[in-house]
Amino acid sequence: MNTLEITRRRLLQSGGVVMVSSLFVSPLSALASAPTTSKVTDIPLDRVNSFIAMSADGKVTAFNGHVDLGTGVRTSLAQIVADEIGVRFEDVTMILGDTNRTPNQGPTIASSTLQVSAVPLRQAAAQVREMLTALAAKAIKLPAEQLRAEQGFVFVEAHPAKRLSYAQLAEGQDINLPLDTSVQLKSVKESQYVGKPVARVDIPAKVTGQLTYVHDMRLPGMLHGRVVRPPYAGADSSAPLGDSLISVDKASIAHLPGIVEVVVIKDFIGIVAEREEQAIAAMRQLKVEWKKWAGLPDLSLDKLHDTLAATPKTDRMLRNDAGTDEALAGLHIHADADYVWPYHLHASIGPSCAVADVTAEKAEVWSGTQNPHDLRKDLAKLLDRVPEQVHINRMEASGCYGRNCADDVSADALLLSQAVDKPVRVQLMREQESGWEPKGTGQLIRVRGGLDKQLQVAAYELKTSYPSNNAVTLPLVLTGKVPNNADVQQMGDRTAIPQYEYPHMRVLSQDAAPIVRASWMRGVSALPNVFAHESWIDEMAYLAGQDPIAYRLQYLKDDRAIKLIAALKKQCNWQDGPAHHKPAPANQEVVTGRGFAYARYFHSKFPGFGAAWAAWVCDLSVNRKTGQIKIDKIFVAHDCGRMINPAGVKHQVHGNIIQSTSRVLKEFATFDGAGTTSLEWGGYPILRFDELPQVDIQLLDYPDEPPMGAGESASVPSAAAVGNALFDALGVRMREVPFTPERVLKTLESAAQVKEDKA
Repeated sequence: MNTLEITRRRLLQSGGVVMVSSLFVSPLSALASAPTTSKVTDIPLDRVNSFIAMSADGKVTAFNGHVDLGTGVRTSLAQIVADEIGVRFEDVTMILGDTNRTPNQGPTIASSTLQVSAVPLRQAAAQVREMLTALAAKAIKLPAEQLRAEQGFVFVEAHPAKRLSYAQLAEGQDINLPLDTSVQLKSVKESQYVGKPVARVDIPAKVTGQLTYVHDMRLPGMLHGRVVRPPYAGADSSAPLGDSLISVDKASIAHLPGIVEVVVIKDFIGIVAEREEQAIAAMRQLKVEWKKWAGLPDLSLDKLHDTLAATPKTDRMLRNDAGTDEALAGLHIHADADYVWPYHLHASIGPSCAVADVTAEKAEVWSGTQNPHDLRKDLAKLLDRVPEQVHINRMEASGCYGRNCADDVSADALLLSQAVDKPVRVQLMREQESGWEPKGTGQLIRVRGGLDKQLQVAAYELKTSYPSNNAVTLPLVLTGKVPNNADVQQMGDRTAIPQYEYPHMRVLSQDAAPIVRASWMRGVSALPNVFAHESWIDEMAYLAGQDPIAYRLQYLKDDRAIKLIAALKKQCNWQDGPAHHKPAPANQEVVTGRGFAYARYFHSKFPGFGAAWAAWVCDLSVNRKTGQIKIDKIFVAHDCGRMINPAGVKHQVHGNIIQSTSRVLKEFATFDGAGTTSLEWGGYPILRFDELPQVDIQLLDYPDEPPMGAGESASVPSAAAVGNALFDALGVRMREVPFTPERVLKTLESAAQVKEDKA
């Protein structure tokens, strides 16, 4: 059955259902007979986290408020349900992120799906299994302790042939119970699917061209739309958004065929046409006059440090050990350093797309959002309706790795459909996607600290400045529904406190207003913060003349981290010794280096989220004449606790490695005074296939430990591992990402000049 067509109403009408929930707003029988246009009310998050249903044919449908962003969680969640309820994997259908059919469990971020939102789902599945066992015990007239439930049957353990199918037990039932969080869960040894590599269920439809991606969605009578954005691509609250349009000359496209409507609402401009190419032509030829504005500060790579340093900040203390000031004042060797992280594009391979069908009664939207329930609220605000009148049908989209323009284009389609009273499909152009997507923000990390006379770390102070915001769905600002105000978001403190137990430590997150439109991106602030942590400790190991790993282990007390690092050393055949202990001859053009970095990724607000371990060893070569870096091989050891689907974890780790390597070597968004200028692939190069390194992944399995998120953790040590390898190869320290050939040469020239001056 197509998952887009499954509704609770249909499940009930199929002849019986067993469901687990904490609260239903109306009786199940009423839900079954209600028309599809009836009001749908959110199930409060504090009362229920998930639903699970079994129909009269014994098939299971499970509901989760998160979505699958290409990470394979649809498969992993089904593995959990199949194991815990005791059915075949192929008999489980997952419904994800649909606002009418799943609970609001927040946006799909922080690698939290399997470690957080899956927990109540598993409990619900176990409770259904217990319920079916109780029903069978009553029918067979034996104690439940003598029965066993698995593979869709409840049978007598002593006489397996004496059994009842789940379908028989579910038929005619209408049972709704509160979720019991203390329900007995199955042990690890009872798992049939969890912990095993299972092929992803979403792949067959994708490779056979079935309807999966929102870009392929078509509705009867559907029209096509394109939007015209203000000329301040990606600018934030300093731009005059919502009040920048001077005029629109609709007559300038009157000669074009197929134009249905030109929609203008303050700064929102959209064109609806009969065909897509007609909408594109109209978008390009429509004459529009905007207010002039070029108010962005200098965000070029050469000036980014100074711009971020000058940005107003509010200090938020994360840790402040007694005696830190005295320790900093008494250092034997001072080692202060600034680290700079650039603005990055999410760089979705395809521009965002959405389809909307707005009527007087309801609004149906097909979207690739990762935040369906919050998007529903934003779209309701645009329509001046209650959220229950908006239904987000979540479909697959091109990858986002954080937040792209999927929410924006959903609102575009909504407004255009409302204007013409017909379904409208809108797809952004590449320059709109790149220009307006909320960027992964730039970041400045400033470290003070150093060594005592024994060459041990005496003090460590880190200040991390993260000018970000939770970017508002853009048409809300363009139409004037919400003011274009800065919304400071406290997200700079992910993994801001290092895992090393230094004797004196102070860590501050310096919260700052956004400079450009920004939002979370894979690794968020943890990746830049760890770039600083792991580059600095590597430098201390060099100053102390010690092996980089051995030096770190003096300050690391986490047993699992120590085991992880030991496994990685064996994996890569690590040879103990200080970095850069054998400098290459001056006339040697290509030099090689090896670098290590470790991190445990912590989400800032929820310490348990995403707290997986990862360690890298990077082998690279660099041409000292051209500055060109070649990553030869990357070794990664990874620990995310119990792995639901080891194949899925390996794919996630591999994807993290490739993407973060690309970001570290090549990627940076460019701007002028009016906004983003890296609007196409020529202006934003990414790692090519012929530049991919060899990758060696080791997954540490802890089946008796809780599962942790694997969506981001493997990326976090990347920049430091590459930077430390560059130091090993070149003998110079690079503290600003990306490590482009131009920057390598500039760093070498500066080092040579310093050496000459000293001579």
